[in-house]
Amino acid sequence: MSDVYAPRGTARVIETAGAWLLAVLWIAPLVYATWTAFHPSEFATRFSLFAPLTLDNFARAWEAAPFARYFLNTFVLVTGILVAQIVLCTLAAYAFARYEFPGATLAFAVVLAQLMIMPDVLIVENYKTMGRLGILDTIPAIGLPYVASAFGIFLLRQTFKTVPKELDDAAKVEGASPLQVLWRVYVPLGRPVYVAYALVSVSYHWNNFLWPLIVTNSVESRPLTVGLQVFSSTDQGIDWSIICAATLMTSAPLLLGFLLFQRQFVQSFMRAGIR
Repeated sequence: MSDVYAPRGTARVIETAGAWLLAVLWIAPLVYATWTAFHPSEFATRFSLFAPLTLDNFARAWEAAPFARYFLNTFVLVTGILVAQIVLCTLAAYAFARYEFPGATLAFAVVLAQLMIMPDVLIVENYKTMGRLGILDTIPAIGLPYVASAFGIFLLRQTFKTVPKELDDAAKVEGASPLQVLWRVYVPLGRPVYVAYALVSVSYHWNNFLWPLIVTNSVESRPLTVGLQVFSSTDQGIDWSIICAATLMTSAPLLLGFLLFQRQFVQSFMRAGIR
């Protein structure tokens, strides 16, 4: 009997070891950044148990760049994109999940095909489009190419397909319109999925760097990721303590959000795989 379960036990050990390895690889840079941010510059490259703690790095980082403006721009950007994505993805996902219309399968296949296209491939065309619209160097120019999400449509469609159709019929008997059925039945049942998708969307656009760098030129429209480059372009060399402090200030909201909603995040993606 022990021989039967030996391969399964070995596989479990390998999976656990791999998970711990990935966890260490992920957390090591975060530990280094935290250590460096709370210690003077001379301890950025050496470890000492008696190194003094300091908050000066955060104060210097905050004064070195207009972080208040960068935070405001980033908050407006990710919030606007998320709201637009939720509205458009909800409507599209509901149509794909509950309506039968000519070309529905082909249309959904086109949506899925967009998941295989890297956003960087479209940078040139998106830049030209923003130029024709006359909105270069603005926050809307950063967010407009992302207001519709193929991933969001797929995730919500998978969730809506698990809702029993009897609930639709019951709501329609009560006189609810299709939009009321969507709002009162599907949206509440998909709340955990909305939380998971919100975390994915916010984290992606909070950390997005290349497209905002290309499409913006002024402080008034730059997000946090682009603003961080000011610390690596000084004539006095690179101060890793200030860079790590600025990086922690930038990533702290995302880390806090994930720690608060990690259970919903994992459960929602597990549920999305059920048809």
